[in-house]
Amino acid sequence: MTPAGILVDLTVLLVAAVATAPVRTPDPVRQALVLSQLGLLLALLFTFLQAPDVALSQLAVGTAVTPLLILLTVRKIRRQGGTDEGAGPRGRGGDR
Repeated sequence: MTPAGILVDLTVLLVAAVATAPVRTPDPVRQALVLSQLGLLLALLFTFLQAPDVALSQLAVGTAVTPLLILLTVRKIRRQGGTDEGAGPRGRGGDR
């Protein structure tokens, strides 16, 4: 097996391991950070597979833009008091 093949195999295993982490993480902020790491690993994998255009797109979207949008959304929801703690059976409004 060539050294490039070993790098690809190792990166695929790392991607598979890191891809399960956002699902197992309960905090949305940490999920966004792990998703960013996953995007970085995928960009590295695409680079090893000699697809630099896909790697650059993944680097921009998967590593930066998507986690940033998730973090901004979580921030806005938390500012609005969007937690469902103490919500009644009908949702936030309780009895109407």
